[in-house]
Amino acid sequence: MLGAAVEEFAEHGYADAKIDRIASRVDLTRGAVYSNFPSKRSLYLAVLLDSWPHTQHRSAESLITNVTGAAEAFARSWIERLPLTTDNVAVARLRSRSVTGVFDDDPGRAVLGELTRLEALLLALSLESCPPVATRRVRLAELILTLLHGADHLAEAAPGFGDPFDVTKACGHLAGLDLDDAWAPPHLDFVRGAELCDDPWPEPEDGLVVVLGAARLGAAEEAVRAATDGERVTIAVVTDNPAETGALVQLRLSGLAACLRQTFPAAAAPPVHVDLDDGPALAAAIGAEISDNTEAAVRIRAGRVVARAHGRGAGHAVANAHPPTEAVRS
Repeated sequence: MLGAAVEEFAEHGYADAKIDRIASRVDLTRGAVYSNFPSKRSLYLAVLLDSWPHTQHRSAESLITNVTGAAEAFARSWIERLPLTTDNVAVARLRSRSVTGVFDDDPGRAVLGELTRLEALLLALSLESCPPVATRRVRLAELILTLLHGADHLAEAAPGFGDPFDVTKACGHLAGLDLDDAWAPPHLDFVRGAELCDDPWPEPEDGLVVVLGAARLGAAEEAVRAATDGERVTIAVVTDNPAETGALVQLRLSGLAACLRQTFPAAAAPPVHVDLDDGPALAAAIGAEISDNTEAAVRIRAGRVVARAHGRGAGHAVANAHPPTEAVRS
């Protein structure tokens, strides 16, 4: 069915594609298609997800040595997916895995905004592992993504415009800007403290587990910056619309992860794990609802939940919680 959908979307584009034609290509009924994919949007996203190649970390011989080289290498891996100048608009969007015009409603745009904030954080954490040492490189990551998403748009709208090698060099030059990147959100001073507890937890690994709805993904940095050095942070993503919003999150973060794996060695990966599959199970374990606006977190020590919080700033709250046993050890 996905092969038939690829042909339909390549010939007609997302807006003009018809489920009836996709069904007829594989001798199925319209109802049979909808029994597997609840909407045309979910089918289109499934097509884009199916096209992601599996990529590995680069070998030791090709490791980047500084933040400028890392920014250029990341840009090169991103630019590789741009469509060819001979592609028509529909094929170009498939090749670049574009969601232009697919999420044009307000909830969809809000999720895309939060997704891009999370992408910038994940890129920044990798860039922060590169010399020269910097405390935060989120604003640099935001500028790089702004430039690269702009290159994506122009490759669709004006194929052949610009030189992709100039784009990669420009991303490297951005690393030399003095952006005065500080992390001091004023609202965190007003976040309610976490509840201290001593509850069982099914997994032995220590760290923070933060469950975020698709419309709250930007809050991931609140937990990451408050975590102790080397503490594992798991960001579990949930949504009340897995077929569409969930697939969008999978698509965008899988694409970013592929570029990061091609750019940075495994040893440079930050202690942050984004869980796109077990979000509902982790939400249930925490006692959080599954919603695009969910924000809940726990802190794990020696297989026990020692702090928990719900609502805005939950990740920050549990990261700053200090159970009595920790106070004694310190």
